Amino acid sequence: MRPALAFLVPLLAVLWATFSAADPVRYLLEKDKSIVGFTYVFGTSPAKGTMPVAAADLSVDFDDLSRSRIDITVAADGARTGFVLATDALKSASVLDTARFPHIRFKSTSVRRKGAGASITGALTIRGVTRALTLDARIYRQRATAAGDRRSLSILLTGTVDRRTFGATGYADLVGSMVGLRILARIVEAGPRDH
Repeated sequence: MRPALAFLVPLLAVLWATFSAADPVRYLLEKDKSIVGFTYVFGTSPAKGTMPVAAADLSVDFDDLSRSRIDITVAADGARTGFVLATDALKSASVLDTARFPHIRFKSTSVRRKGAGASITGALTIRGVTRALTLDARIYRQRATAAGDRRSLSILLTGTVDRRTFGATGYADLVGSMVGLRILARIVEAGPRDH
């Protein structure tokens, strides 16, 4: 092997390892553009409500999704439904008990590619009770951004929760136990995660 090639081979190996081990990109939440939507059955009719996203810590590795992390905190005490009485019932001690537990948190434990999106498994904490939950995720470029531009994104997380498993059992005669989740987080790139 020529001396020049003998030098380039280990150099290229080091550069490739450095490129391949690049840190996931960290994103910051745009709170005013992020929201949790939820659906439930009231009597026999479908109903819906919203909760604001209070905080999020997100990092995404587009080449290796398993290195991505999501940690989202939702302001349960800011929940709203279409009816004042339903909102009050939702926040009551027998449902979300927002006086004692004002926040709901989802923290990922694993992320894997699933079709055009991802499957995110994590720990969901409601009313101080933590259970495993898997959400489907899709990532979208925001409008008016160029193809390949990942500086400004939207993450859509969807799934279903049985509120009874968290002790939120109140009003069972009026409200169904299954709650559909639709979390929309608008995020902007903050750069690589610090070590």
